[in-house]
Amino acid sequence: MNSRLIGVGVGPGDPELVTVKGVNALRAADVVVVPVMDTGERGRAEATVLHYVPAEKVLRVVFALNERTDRSRREAAWDAAGERVAALLRQHGTVAFATIGDPNVYSTFTYLAQTVAAAVPGTAVETVPGITAMQDLAARSGAVLTEGTEPLTLVPVTAGATVLKEALAGPGTVVAYKFGRQAREVAEALRETGRLDGAVWGSALGLPEESIRPAADLDSAPLPYLSTLIAPARREGGRGGKL
Repeated sequence: MNSRLIGVGVGPGDPELVTVKGVNALRAADVVVVPVMDTGERGRAEATVLHYVPAEKVLRVVFALNERTDRSRREAAWDAAGERVAALLRQHGTVAFATIGDPNVYSTFTYLAQTVAAAVPGTAVETVPGITAMQDLAARSGAVLTEGTEPLTLVPVTAGATVLKEALAGPGTVVAYKFGRQAREVAEALRETGRLDGAVWGSALGLPEESIRPAADLDSAPLPYLSTLIAPARREGGRGGKL
């Protein structure tokens, strides 16, 4: 049997933002795997997938997604999930793995694919791109990500506030992912680099609990972990330079 593992990006949470190609891939797969926390609650990927495929086709696989300090525990969870999916591939022809955002942008799919490729040699690994949180936040807030020759820098704040400060000190637009638990440090970095004006943050995009606010409103209160920040490029007179 020729096995196929397909990472399908299902967007940031709004079920209307899943691409047609993504929906087709989910429906054509023999099994659709969704990652869940070890606490058991339904994640965004699962909630989105259930708009398009029947529940009996969806298999929940535990990733220790709420573990931020114990690397060995996280890696053990990734390995266990990979072994579970490898077993599915030995039984079925095509397994789709649904991930929020895009499967090639800070996704758990990349860890899974490495384990599965080693466990089931010859497996074809494919991805279907998905709309990212920064694209959705830009659309909902009116923030323009790039113009002309401006660069775009994407930073996971889990890498530390210093990395964010270095990005903010440079040119172009800066996007920060997963900054909710370091909201105070992010606000300080924006003020220190003069990038507070025009910056916007959002969480739970497209969901009932959606929040989109100016970065100037940030304080020391913790935000949802998957909060996204856009600090637009400094644009003074003109349209962003030569195209």
